[in-house]
Amino acid sequence: MSEQNNELKRSLKARHLNMIALGGSIGTGIFLAMGDTIHTAGPGGALAAYGLIGLMVYFLITSLGEMATYMPISGSFSTYANKFIDPALGFALGWNYWYNWAITIAAEMVAGSLIMKYWFPNVPGICWSIVFLVIIVGLNVLSSKAYGESEYWFAGIKVFTVIVFLIIGVLMILGIMGGKKIGFHNYFIAGGPFNGGIKSLFAIFLIAGFSFQGTELIGVAAGESENPEKTIPKAIHSIFWRILIFYLGTIVILGAIIPFTSAGVSTSPFTMVFEKAGIAGAASLMNAIILTSVLSAGNSGMYASSRMLFSMAKEGMAPKMFAKTNSRGVPVNSLIATTIIASLCFLTGIFAESTVYVWLVAASGLAGFIAWVGIAVCHYRFRKAFVHQNKDLKSLKYKAILYPFGPILALIMCVVIILGQGYSCITPNGIDFQGLIASYIGIPLFLALYIGYKLKYKTKIIPLDQVDLNFSEEVQNDSTEVETNLNVEQYN
Repeated sequence: MSEQNNELKRSLKARHLNMIALGGSIGTGIFLAMGDTIHTAGPGGALAAYGLIGLMVYFLITSLGEMATYMPISGSFSTYANKFIDPALGFALGWNYWYNWAITIAAEMVAGSLIMKYWFPNVPGICWSIVFLVIIVGLNVLSSKAYGESEYWFAGIKVFTVIVFLIIGVLMILGIMGGKKIGFHNYFIAGGPFNGGIKSLFAIFLIAGFSFQGTELIGVAAGESENPEKTIPKAIHSIFWRILIFYLGTIVILGAIIPFTSAGVSTSPFTMVFEKAGIAGAASLMNAIILTSVLSAGNSGMYASSRMLFSMAKEGMAPKMFAKTNSRGVPVNSLIATTIIASLCFLTGIFAESTVYVWLVAASGLAGFIAWVGIAVCHYRFRKAFVHQNKDLKSLKYKAILYPFGPILALIMCVVIILGQGYSCITPNGIDFQGLIASYIGIPLFLALYIGYKLKYKTKIIPLDQVDLNFSEEVQNDSTEVETNLNVEQYN
């Protein structure tokens, strides 16, 4: 088999994909932003928001899992929109997702610099951000296997940390550790468990959405998975319980131990809990663990955005230079472009790190919701075309549960959350225009991409009988290389 300069390599093993799925949504959203979430809406509001978003994400990820098992490719839902619905939608979703993760990388650099102030308050945050960026780029430039291996250990550390935190938290609530019994009286201090009512609930939906971003990495990583038909369903099955135990369990414990009026974004609530438990050394260790989470999220962001840009270049929706890979199957040009944009986003926030971090979370969170809308619509069209072309549903290696209820419910929830973001910006004292812009900043960009492409190329919605569903048969013949026309080429 000869080496080419436009191929990805299927080198992600089952354990890599499982841990990418398990750790995809465990990041600064749970370790750092959770404090601000509980402070804004109270523990009850946070539980409601994360519970609803978790249910929605579960349906979305099972929808994506069905398509990714049938058609495993790094373009994921951007390619699915291009093949099942309208090339203009695929174009807009692809660039939206790339922008989403480029912003996320910048947000992680900001978060990393904030965390480092715990130990080095006098060192400029930009110094640490540069170090983190170099590490993230270095891991991604090696190979997809290097990404998978590093993410395997990063995610393993995060999962282990949350489990230990949950155990210590339960012991503190019961009074077995950290002094007297804490109980749940902090839930009912001034403001109650649902602080701010429905307005606060809407205010944190974007933060909750940002926290769960990364679960759709399964679809992107499917393009470089060794055996997607077996590994993707296995990874999907772990998602619901992860959401239920890790996120909701963390909120229950944080709400009980820390008064929601004392929580915030400047200090990790995990660190505050360990300090209350009397484990001062463990607080420093917790911050070190949060740093691994920052690296993990940045690592995944660099991987996802570079692969999406690579895939769009393959389809002619991005400059051809981004479709080239090195001998290790890494799309280096796409990696460089993503790094430049992420760095520019970060540079805008050097002098206002805490404020910019929240803005970046909002902008990236909305872009993620738009991507999830795309997943739901793609799955609905995929199934409609599958049945319309008289294909046997039993031939699907993995089927999403509760179709069509699942994707329809997820779609409605996504749209309601997107449209409702501005509600929290309306106060008795007037309208918070800066907050309003941050809430909706992703919508005009997405529409400009979609309408611009549609007007230029006069694209139309693809009729159901013309939807291309042939990828699955081709990938079964050879699951090792990806070629230019989004089909799998058989090599000798």
